Amino acid sequence: MRRIWLGMVAVLLVIGAGMSAQAALRAIARHGAVTTDRTGAPTLPGETALPTVSDKHETAAPAAGVTGTIDLPDLPIPAGTAIDVGIVPARPFSTTGISAIDRGRAVQCLTAAIYYEAASEPDAGQQAVAQVILNRTRHPAFPATVCGVVYQGSEHAGCQFSFACDGAMARIPNRAAWMRAARTAGMALSGYVYAPVGLATHYHTYAVTPAWNRGMVMTDVVGAHFFHRWKGYWGTSAAFSQHYGGGEPVPGPHTPLAPIAPPTPAMIAAGIAAADTVPTPSVAAVSMASVQRGAMSMKSTTPTPAPVADDMLPPESQILERWKDSGKPLK
Repeated sequence: MRRIWLGMVAVLLVIGAGMSAQAALRAIARHGAVTTDRTGAPTLPGETALPTVSDKHETAAPAAGVTGTIDLPDLPIPAGTAIDVGIVPARPFSTTGISAIDRGRAVQCLTAAIYYEAASEPDAGQQAVAQVILNRTRHPAFPATVCGVVYQGSEHAGCQFSFACDGAMARIPNRAAWMRAARTAGMALSGYVYAPVGLATHYHTYAVTPAWNRGMVMTDVVGAHFFHRWKGYWGTSAAFSQHYGGGEPVPGPHTPLAPIAPPTPAMIAAGIAAADTVPTPSVAAVSMASVQRGAMSMKSTTPTPAPVADDMLPPESQILERWKDSGKPLK
């Protein structure tokens, strides 16, 4: 008898599961079709499908939330250089000796990068992003200034940081979030080191999978970002030999560089034709003009007074003479 009851319960459970699945499929059909991500697994409407990896991820700043990368320059490797093992913290950054203008620009650029790249991240996430930017200023593959690193490539829409090219800076920042990013920037420029990311020079969010991360070493995961350094010598402390000496450019995306085309033969011919149309005074005309100017100068015996230049001083006092220097106030 007991076995019969157990069998009936099992049959009821199977029927109930089938009815639930059918209802779920009908709900999906009403609210939208099922999509698939790059792994082929279905995702329900309202869920975020993982982005596909395409060739554009090989270039700088492939998508929002990811730094770009550039081809490693063919620089000479010093002989006998030891390769670091494990996570090596960066050296403290120093702005000693630079001008107040350079320091102010560095703070502004680093604040913008932290705000637009990691405004919603915890303090550790913002500190990690700041560390990557300062690491780049010391690596010979990148510019030697903070603003140069932050806005690298913006002159030809190949930004290393996507916010510098995607129009994000047109939005007015949130004051409280901006001040928080500014505090993080000030700490980093004053020598604070976020050691867990080591010598990372690249990062990306968990929502994207750039192709370049397969050729790098992941140093840490902080918040929503994965941090990476170069393999081999270029990811060791010996490679970070670039000196920071200030000279910060003006904060903001760089001015697009418009190529200057050489003059065409038609342009040269038009210039020559325009020059030929300018009349050239004859020798007789020049001599007659000289004689007339000499005659006019002989007739003029009274020198013409030179015009008085406006000295930009206030007008003369309007106080009557009898009240000047009297020491008594006017009533």
